Amino acid sequence: MTKRRISPVYIGFILVIMYVPILLVIIYSFNYSRLSSVWSGFSLYWYRELFADRSMFEALRNSLVLGFLTSFSAAAIGTLGASGMARSRSSVESRLHNSSGKVMEYISILPIMTPEIILGMVFLAFFSLLSLPFGMLTLVIAHTAFCVPYVYLLVRARFAGLEKSYVEAARIMGASDIRAFYDITLPLVLPAVVSGMLISFAMSFDDVIISVFVAGVHTNTLPMKIYSQIKTGVTPKTNAMCTLIFILTVILCFAAAALARPKKKSAPVS
Repeated sequence: MTKRRISPVYIGFILVIMYVPILLVIIYSFNYSRLSSVWSGFSLYWYRELFADRSMFEALRNSLVLGFLTSFSAAAIGTLGASGMARSRSSVESRLHNSSGKVMEYISILPIMTPEIILGMVFLAFFSLLSLPFGMLTLVIAHTAFCVPYVYLLVRARFAGLEKSYVEAARIMGASDIRAFYDITLPLVLPAVVSGMLISFAMSFDDVIISVFVAGVHTNTLPMKIYSQIKTGVTPKTNAMCTLIFILTVILCFAAAALARPKKKSAPVS
């Protein structure tokens, strides 16, 4: 009985901690005052200021483009890597060299265990050595590098529980390795791939530290734009942008839940 009483209280406490700050951001986005600590009345002034600020929406566009390119690149590399590791682990040669396979796996997930400040400095030195111009290209390469492990870990876990008899049956029926992968393997691991893409998009969209090192002078992302405003003071215009992004996220979540809901089969007409 005690555990049953504590559980709702604990969940409610966690929800309050998570969503009360977001609620305050939404409320103060309608505040006329520049100071969030002073309520001067309801107003849409900061939304008008937001839509008049082209630099803010340009930074948002860069973040969205960067997130999509990073998520697709990380999904392709992480899925192929997990597929290759799964096939090599099932071979006899891999069983003889199991230690080298574990070393490769540790190296594959190393970027998510390395502090971002270190990764940013490494990418800065690497791109400078290659004389690669800093901009969207360097951002995509750097973000893909630290997002690949998220896709790799999820897809590898999916491969671990995958029934191998399906692929073997496809090969017996005459399907090539590529055909069996696209027709059998890929649809089975697709949920893990999509989950990895969503995590990669969120990590890329939210990143500041690595982006500061590799973005260059002429490319700006939304987190970098907001971070740069700390020196001069964050205005409720930023609250308005956060509110719009939050509303869009909620709409997409409800839309995804509605599409994932199984359709009811209509009764046959006699």
